[in-house]
Amino acid sequence: MSGDSSSLQARARVHAALGDPARLAIVDALTLGDASPGEIGQELGMPTNLVAHHLKVLQEAGLIVRTRSEGDRRRTYLRLQPDVLASLTPPQLRDAERVVFVCTHNSARSQLAAALWRDRVGGPVASAGTEPAARVHPRAIKIAHRHGLDLDPTGTANVSDVVHDGDLVIAVCDNAHEDLTGPVRPRLHWSVPDPVRIGTDAAFEAAYTDIAGRIERIAPAISRDA
Repeated sequence: MSGDSSSLQARARVHAALGDPARLAIVDALTLGDASPGEIGQELGMPTNLVAHHLKVLQEAGLIVRTRSEGDRRRTYLRLQPDVLASLTPPQLRDAERVVFVCTHNSARSQLAAALWRDRVGGPVASAGTEPAARVHPRAIKIAHRHGLDLDPTGTANVSDVVHDGDLVIAVCDNAHEDLTGPVRPRLHWSVPDPVRIGTDAAFEAAYTDIAGRIERIAPAISRDA
């Protein structure tokens, strides 16, 4: 009975957290991608103290988690728990002529994301880097091949040469998200940990799994002209 009681209390906290329109708006904003508290406040027109209050309630209810930026270490990003995401219907996105995945070096995460999108969703897709490396990382190629995907070892490119008006830009890297300013603004941000920093097959596999799950959730939200 005590276990049942704890489960009921946890469910009650979730329902109470989502019963407030402002908190529901925050959850909706995080359905497609991650964001900092400041970005949430700016998007929803909500003062800082109110954002902090609502985020505390959502975190205590187990709906969101915070991660530290791999770029600006002072910044934190919010993401919904996977089981929460699985139960939500993502809002529809504006028509996009093409999806472009961006990371810093265009050597791992953005490459895997573009390959996954091409394989599972289809349609125009590309990848680019804010500081592109000369080659795709060998472990990214290895993981891609393990899952039946092909990556061009020399196929890296710079954001300035790839991104155009009409693209849906998805930054899969904290550094890239924070570096993309001015005319190039990422529409979405996925805070995927950098597997290169760890340098193991397991880290690359974890990045692959994270990206694959996000693509599966966001694909139904992408509308295209018939």
